[in-house]
Amino acid sequence: MSLDTLAGAVEHALEVKHSRFIARAAPVDSAEAAQAWIRTVSVADATHNCWAWRVGDDYRSSDDGEPAGTAGRPILAAIDGQGYDRIAVVVTRWYGGIKLGAGGLVRAYGGAAAECLRVAPREPLVEYADVVVRAGFEDLGCVHQAIETFGADKQEETYAADGVRFMLRLPASEVQALRRLLRDASRDRVQVEPGD
Repeated sequence: MSLDTLAGAVEHALEVKHSRFIARAAPVDSAEAAQAWIRTVSVADATHNCWAWRVGDDYRSSDDGEPAGTAGRPILAAIDGQGYDRIAVVVTRWYGGIKLGAGGLVRAYGGAAAECLRVAPREPLVEYADVVVRAGFEDLGCVHQAIETFGADKQEETYAADGVRFMLRLPASEVQALRRLLRDASRDRVQVEPGD
């Protein structure tokens, strides 16, 4: 299963028995970034700021004073259930005077997070690889064509007496195809190696 992250920060509001919930979500790239973002969007005068985040195999959640397991874990379940990674979600609650009970809290927090993520613009997570391509001057045409074909990002281009060394970044899933294309187009003269 391929995972997505958010294309940008989003929010969704919900009211349940006079309690107001606002779910906010944003892409993050580390545990530190998640905690920093949570601090910036938590509302000081709200009753609760419950949250969860996931970055790869690392994750955390907080019930922020709600009964254990009724807020943070349902938010994390919404993140996982929607196939997201590298995101943080905060659901802020202003108490409306009517107790929701444990089941009601789970539905409200998990539901606010899930709906926020369901309507959010997604961005696929792509693993990138760096490769070094070494080519003689006679093969520069096929190298430039391959760079364009694979949408590779040219990080560096160094000229020497015997040819050119390129440092490229492209989706890791495309490295083998790039290697094959350059091997075939240059009669095995172009070398493709893992990046430094």
